[in-house]
Amino acid sequence: MLEILGKTSIDFMGKRRWAFLFSGIMVLLGIIALIQIGRGAANLGIDFSGGTAVQLKFDQPIRIDEARKVLEANGLGNAELQEFGQDNKLLIRLKASTTIEEKIADRVVAVFTKEFSSNHFVVDSSTEIGPTIGNKLQEDALIAIVISFAGIILYVAARFELRFGIAAALATFHDVLAVLGAFYLLDKEITLLVVTALLTLAGYSMTDTVVVFDRIRENLRMRRRETEETIINNAVNQVLSRTIVTSLTVVLVLIPLTLAGGEVLHDFSLALLGGVIFGTYSSIFVASPLLLLWPGASGRMLKGS
Repeated sequence: MLEILGKTSIDFMGKRRWAFLFSGIMVLLGIIALIQIGRGAANLGIDFSGGTAVQLKFDQPIRIDEARKVLEANGLGNAELQEFGQDNKLLIRLKASTTIEEKIADRVVAVFTKEFSSNHFVVDSSTEIGPTIGNKLQEDALIAIVISFAGIILYVAARFELRFGIAAALATFHDVLAVLGAFYLLDKEITLLVVTALLTLAGYSMTDTVVVFDRIRENLRMRRRETEETIINNAVNQVLSRTIVTSLTVVLVLIPLTLAGGEVLHDFSLALLGGVIFGTYSSIFVASPLLLLWPGASGRMLKGS
């Protein structure tokens, strides 16, 4: 394994109070974001808030920036545009709040018919998502996240023990709330793609945490005369290089995807990027210190893998 730091002896557990303070702020921000999402006060995509999606197929390629200018000039500036499959296919998504009395799909078609008369097009599909469907999608997304956390607790508890499972689930919950809170603070649109990114980062965060926990368990068996705080500190230092190298590998892929992946993929990759950073942080400063808070943890025997 490539090592970029060599042997370290950083007192991570000694800094846990400051880490818990920072994490508490991020979790609080995430909870506020959840409340605002439930109230419909956050920047929700049409998947959750309702709206219209229109897919057009042109005879000739069409530039997104030109299409956006046309929509803005006709009072549809909140449209989300995406090249769909080919450069002559365009997906236009607008929130319900931008609609007026006429159907938004008809208005979009009328605008493009007028402004791009020399570039004939057909409507491949037109979908309207009502508030009821949006609320149902919110509920389904929340259920999916809850199920993933339950699965994390069961998996890690079976492989290690209960306190490890709860610590891993809390750390993962922390990561999801931190990214959600950051998106709310930045007024980023929360869509099904972002929820997909949150579920993906939950899996990544757990994998990173399990690597640290595996070394902690091994050291707890071999170094019974040392304090548990010292054992956990040593374990984190031993896997630090591996953790950073793994995270950097993912970050180096996500950065260009975030910067040049297009309008729709930007928020998805940005959520993953934030999740990788918070996941690396939480496996060291959240999940591991949480083991020290478990009542009577020092004298417990650990299960085999």
